[in-house]
Amino acid sequence: MLIAVRGCRLTGPRRMGMPQRSDSDVSGLLTAWAGGDLDARDRLVPLVYQELRRRAAAYLRRERPGQTLQPTALVHETFLRLIKQDHAAWKNRSQFLGVASRVMRRVLVDRARERKGTRRKGGQWVQVPFDEARVSRPPLDVSLLDLDSALRELAAFDARKSEVAELRFFGGLTLAEAADVLGLSVATIEREWQTARAWLYARLTKDPRRDA
Repeated sequence: MLIAVRGCRLTGPRRMGMPQRSDSDVSGLLTAWAGGDLDARDRLVPLVYQELRRRAAAYLRRERPGQTLQPTALVHETFLRLIKQDHAAWKNRSQFLGVASRVMRRVLVDRARERKGTRRKGGQWVQVPFDEARVSRPPLDVSLLDLDSALRELAAFDARKSEVAELRFFGGLTLAEAADVLGLSVATIEREWQTARAWLYARLTKDPRRDA
């Protein structure tokens, strides 16, 4: 698959070598893009493509066997949505990855909803590993739509915990990266992450018959 940005063709990492990049390179190009420099946007693409593809691959490995979406296709659609944000207030690499994780979530949820509309049972499933971060729970196989619904429910009364979970689940951000995105300490992010995981596990394993 190719990604074309204003005539610039970008192949996956098997087809071409990725240039070396530093965080300052990425941050500088993001700042220029935020200022309206579309050439900077085009130069940014090959610098972050491989990293986004790696994160997309890590997410898709958690999906139930049989899913057909490939990491390259997920990154492609994510980029198509990101490049429409010409007036975004880009700041640095971590913030960009945070936005990309939210866009990736929307791509996955939109695709799951489309598949649910054409199949009897709903959409993509993903294995959510709740056994990390001192939350001793077995991984769950949950519907992507159920996970999205639970995150929206969590956001209704604690937006920060929902955002931390989104950055970790969908963007694959480290605790340090999530802390940078949200402007919080790593210790705070770790506490929020542990609490969010425990809440989501309880919500996703709740027997719906108890609400009847």
